[in-house]
Amino acid sequence: MKELINWINSTFGVNPVLFYKFTSSFFIIIAALILRIIILRITHKQTENDKILYRWRKSVTYISFFFVLILVGRIWFEGIQTLSTFLGLLSAGLAIALQVPIVNLAGWAFILWRRPFEVGDRIEIGQVKGDVIDQRIFMFTMMEIGNWIDADQSTGRVIHVPNGRVFQEHLANYSKGFQYIWDEIPVLITFESDWKHAHKILLNIVNCHAKHLSDSAQSKVKQAANTYLIHFNKLTPTVYLTVKDSGVMLTLRYLCEPRKRRNAEEKIWKDILTEFAKHNSIDFAYPTQRFFNNPSEGKIGSKPIDTDSTFQN
Repeated sequence: MKELINWINSTFGVNPVLFYKFTSSFFIIIAALILRIIILRITHKQTENDKILYRWRKSVTYISFFFVLILVGRIWFEGIQTLSTFLGLLSAGLAIALQVPIVNLAGWAFILWRRPFEVGDRIEIGQVKGDVIDQRIFMFTMMEIGNWIDADQSTGRVIHVPNGRVFQEHLANYSKGFQYIWDEIPVLITFESDWKHAHKILLNIVNCHAKHLSDSAQSKVKQAANTYLIHFNKLTPTVYLTVKDSGVMLTLRYLCEPRKRRNAEEKIWKDILTEFAKHNSIDFAYPTQRFFNNPSEGKIGSKPIDTDSTFQN
């Protein structure tokens, strides 16, 4: 090897030290790439699970990059013989020159350590909601939901979010912890409608569609209670009643899976429309203008006193 370096130096005039550094760095990078390919091929033979393969691919890439950086750095920076010295100098230089990327790198480490979300989770960070489809050192990628699309369905846009946002914005995870979300459907009927019968119909409908999730949700709550202080007194579907300006509001409240909210609402609304059409005593309320004649339409006890007839008597 030494004779080869001397021959190259005499023939091409290349500095032997520089040539040694280039060739060593080149072989280290090639060896890391070959080792990465071998590990990934072995992993592909062991499993066909896309999620597991994705994690292995990312982990092997990060680890190989880390070791290549250390080994090549020790070759090019003379006098750096210990890992701690190299990492100390590297961290100091990066902290000064690359403040924003360092924050994103710290965010990536926080995500790997605390796991507030993983690839495949549905999350909301700041004003952005979506499904996490990729995670990298400086950013993670989401398939956006919501925005101008109703009921948390996909918009088709891919959004790249810097990892440092986890330190600056609130983060909500639809998939971890409880693993279900509460949804509500407001149904407004007229004051003249038979609200008791309507309440009974709506309660039967919501129980038919969502009651089976209550037992599963109860077990999920018990599991989540080991990590979070989650407590619900009632997990079964219910219907709440309140009075609005234009009618009686009956609100269906039920559990559903985050990615099936729109489908659940559609099925429930189909049953509501079908059942209400069978009963002439129930009618939907909507914005209208109405003139109310209290003497002829109001209750007997609430009618105004006829002052003229009283005065004549």
